[in-house]
Amino acid sequence: MTYPSYADLSGKTVFVTGGGSGIGAAFVAAFAAQGANVAFVSLSEEPAHAVCDGVEQNTGMRPLFVPCDVRDGEAVNAAIQQARETYGPVSVLINNAARDDRHTIDDYSVEAWDNSLATNLRPHFFTVQSCLDDLKATRGSIINLGSNSAILGLAGYASYVTAKAGIVGLTKALARELGPDGVRANVLVPGWVLTERQKTLWATPETIEQCLHEQSLKRTISEEDIANAALFLASDASAMMTGQSLIVDGGRV
Repeated sequence: MTYPSYADLSGKTVFVTGGGSGIGAAFVAAFAAQGANVAFVSLSEEPAHAVCDGVEQNTGMRPLFVPCDVRDGEAVNAAIQQARETYGPVSVLINNAARDDRHTIDDYSVEAWDNSLATNLRPHFFTVQSCLDDLKATRGSIINLGSNSAILGLAGYASYVTAKAGIVGLTKALARELGPDGVRANVLVPGWVLTERQKTLWATPETIEQCLHEQSLKRTISEEDIANAALFLASDASAMMTGQSLIVDGGRV
């Protein structure tokens, strides 16, 4: 994959949650291709090491991978500190880690709800807290991953949809509070990206056809499509964008 070039991203420290697969892996590859120093956390170690191998082969730069569960705040803080000690202060923070597990309303427990939000919303605040001094010092960029499931109000995973809606409000609050320090915060809102997880669990010819029928652009969305938008939001090309939601869903209605 050839990515557009943003020279100002070269040498910056980028921290990505959930970078071991899917959209997160595309973020790792895209920013490494810019010459950025990329650190990421992921639960699954084998795929994450494969990402590191591929990126090193393609760019000559090996990302820093730290095994971590984003529900464990202390572990996330330690991973960010390791990234900081390895590469310098974090100037681009990408909160990508998520679990879009399906569930019904009638048999969903309090514990399952709390676990969903502990993965899909809570880390987006506390990673910022952990990186706050770095982001202020570098006048950095926060990119929180939303989902057009919250815009469309899709059924079958209400806790995930709630978290993704909450990310929009959180990001607006961060943008307002951190703007005087030159820190930008935006939401990157993907449509249905056909990652391997989606293909394995939910994508069928019928559901893909229905999605394309609802999209204005009649092709499926790739991980690289989302990574291209993240590069833009991280770079000076979007220097006066903050508190915004950048939707990359092929014009789905």
